[in-house]
Amino acid sequence: MNQPESPSSVQSARVLIIGLVAVIVVLGLALIMQVIGQSRSPAVSEADRPDALANSQNECVVCHRRTTPGIVEQYGHSTMAGAEVACQDCHEVASDYPGAEEHEGTYVLASPTPAMCEECHTAEVAQYTASRHGIPAYVAMIGVQGIQEDANLLAMYQAIPEAEPNPNDARNALFALEGPDVTEFACESCHNIGKPHEDGSVGECQKCHLRHEFSMEQARKPETCNACHIGPDHPQWEIYQESPHGIAYQTGGDNWHWTAEAGTLTVNDFPAPTCATCHISGFGSSGTTHDVGDRLTWYLFSPISERRPGWQDNQVRMQNVCRECHSKPFVEDFYTNADAATEAVNAWVVESNEIVQPLKDASLLTKEPFDQPIDFTYFEAWHHWGRTAKFGIWMQGADYVQWHGAYEILADLADLREMRDAMLEKAGMEPIP
Repeated sequence: MNQPESPSSVQSARVLIIGLVAVIVVLGLALIMQVIGQSRSPAVSEADRPDALANSQNECVVCHRRTTPGIVEQYGHSTMAGAEVACQDCHEVASDYPGAEEHEGTYVLASPTPAMCEECHTAEVAQYTASRHGIPAYVAMIGVQGIQEDANLLAMYQAIPEAEPNPNDARNALFALEGPDVTEFACESCHNIGKPHEDGSVGECQKCHLRHEFSMEQARKPETCNACHIGPDHPQWEIYQESPHGIAYQTGGDNWHWTAEAGTLTVNDFPAPTCATCHISGFGSSGTTHDVGDRLTWYLFSPISERRPGWQDNQVRMQNVCRECHSKPFVEDFYTNADAATEAVNAWVVESNEIVQPLKDASLLTKEPFDQPIDFTYFEAWHHWGRTAKFGIWMQGADYVQWHGAYEILADLADLREMRDAMLEKAGMEPIP
């Protein structure tokens, strides 16, 4: 006859079972955390990536290891070299290829064009060509008149929805006024991001993807964008630095996952956005794009900002990024308030136009640009301070909305009134009350 188990035996069994369950749960959690850690741990840093060209006998590599060793070193550690993309794949062309140069018994493009990049990066080049970084950036420098004689370029420009609706003649006049000796080191340094090439392609991918490393980390960091987006007319770099997003980057960015696989980025990789996060990277439910206007709702660079084509869809894509960190009410309130502030700055620019209109009506302004002091003040009111204020609004840079924006516009409006009245009085006309 079986004896009933004693209470102490039952209790011991229960303790043993609970202990075993606890061990299994702990081990399971540890395994899960290890998998998560491995999936989100930083990839091998680009600096530590092995040299894919270390034992290369490629004739370009062998020769250039003597003549330009720095370039070979950079390319050897790139993902492109790791993928066995040879120097010839990007540089070597047929003898009759537009822009081809004879080099060591073959023909090359010293600086490959997007047509070469397109062979592997088809979607990226197509998006880029249709963006404001394409031909519109070049036209912003030289004006539409600069491409009038090239029917293909003109058609390309006119087919781009993001092309500037009303290119500004005064801004384009500066390019001609300063002359090529200066503009080569000034305007062209940035606006050639949309430069047309002899082979019909447009742009310079290397403006953002510096040769020859083609580093994903470098392209994702905001310092890359500050090569152009800096200064009194578009100080996005300075604004970013003082914004909450920029502060997060400067104080914690060393630990962000800069080499994460494209299209997989989450807030675990980037707890706060960089330029690329908002405008280019796949993030949340918004996919990767090389059209930098794809998520923007306003032409903020224009004297009087207008909505962009398809701005409602653009807004959805940008807000998808915002809502990875911020609540829907927060994002919607921000947009409502930023829209109103943009319209307020627009109203100041309209006022500047109204101030100088009597001078235009009386033919007191010459047709030549920038040959009268008032031309500079009138131009800066929108081109420097109006744009700065609007960029500051949307990028959360209070100092640039206020002291480098609104304050400067108001000061210029006061100067414009005084200059206008002095010019009217000199012409024997009554000043405007």
